[in-house]
Amino acid sequence: MHLTTLQNENTPLYAATSIIMEESSNYEKQARKRSKTTLLKQLPIDRLMDLKVDFAFKQLFGNEKNKEIMIVFLNAILQKTGRNPIKDITFLNIEAGGEFVDDKQSRLDLLVTTEDKEQIHVEIQFTNKYDMVKRSIYYWAGVYRSPLRKSMSYKELQTVISINILNFNLFNDTEKFHTTYHLFEDEEKFKLTDVMEFHFIEMPKLIKAWKEGKLDPWNDVLARWLLMLGMIDRRNEQIYEDIFHELEEIAMKDESLKKAFGSWEELSMSPEEYFAYESRLKRIFDEEAAQREAELRLREAEKKAVERGLEEGREEGRKEGRAEGREEGRKEGRKEGKKEGKREGRIEGREKGREEGQFEEKLNTAKRLLEADMDIEFIRNVTGLPAEQIMELR
Repeated sequence: MHLTTLQNENTPLYAATSIIMEESSNYEKQARKRSKTTLLKQLPIDRLMDLKVDFAFKQLFGNEKNKEIMIVFLNAILQKTGRNPIKDITFLNIEAGGEFVDDKQSRLDLLVTTEDKEQIHVEIQFTNKYDMVKRSIYYWAGVYRSPLRKSMSYKELQTVISINILNFNLFNDTEKFHTTYHLFEDEEKFKLTDVMEFHFIEMPKLIKAWKEGKLDPWNDVLARWLLMLGMIDRRNEQIYEDIFHELEEIAMKDESLKKAFGSWEELSMSPEEYFAYESRLKRIFDEEAAQREAELRLREAEKKAVERGLEEGREEGRKEGRAEGREEGRKEGRKEGKKEGKREGRIEGREKGREEGQFEEKLNTAKRLLEADMDIEFIRNVTGLPAEQIMELR
């Protein structure tokens, strides 16, 4: 069934799209013919922003102008868990304090509330620099308890759904790109509550499934929207034109997808927005490079500390062996002394050298990251130094 037969002038765009989601199986892929490029009017494909960068994702999906697009996108994700389709949302501007006193303030990527008072938190991560499972639970807990005030009942707390879109693979136990999680009883597997729901979407697994011919975006609404997110890959400088042409044909029947491409092109054409996007992308890559350099330096420092400890241990062992040998007897004393001295000296020297070398390198790394204006939590994760000690260096 075509959209034009479902939508009239009084029908909201997102309502018509919901019908497409339900009846998309009527598309006949075999009868399609390649159409000319009509989605992008003024911009080549390689100039589009990578929507897996949080700035670009929020600018496209996180504003009132594109509310209908966000509703369709969320419904495509949530249909897997059997929730009722969302008809309307309200965007919430939530600032979350840092996890430690000296942390900078961080903004949740996207937080919306539905007409049923359910809150949905969408987090998009371009790079894997945190423990994503614990991070997701931490943010879920903050959103869940934030409405609670004095004299309120716990019954007034509403469902919070956490959606995590990841530009990396997280779970090794499954090849599925979209996994969902709830609280269940261990043996009988009945659900404890509906107030907690987690979604993890791993983009590399999605692209792998596409390359293996396992996706049908004509009949899978979520697949088409996620392929849109994966079409531009700035990390690997890859642009999937085959995905674009497939989505281009689908957009002739899916008005929401067509509108999303139009807004995406408009966003990418704005000099101010594109500059902000590139600045954000550069910072992401700079942080990755800094973390990688710190890891390599720490690894090299550990290797040198081990070598230094072994050498100091051998030297100390020789000295102790000679001293004990003279006291206990030239023959037996030297033999036993060397043996005992080498063992103790090697252990003590190795440990002492490793600890001193690692600590010195951690301090130097922390100083360099502070000079690069990295935040305290990032430096703490990289070096393992206490936050208080890093603040003293600053």
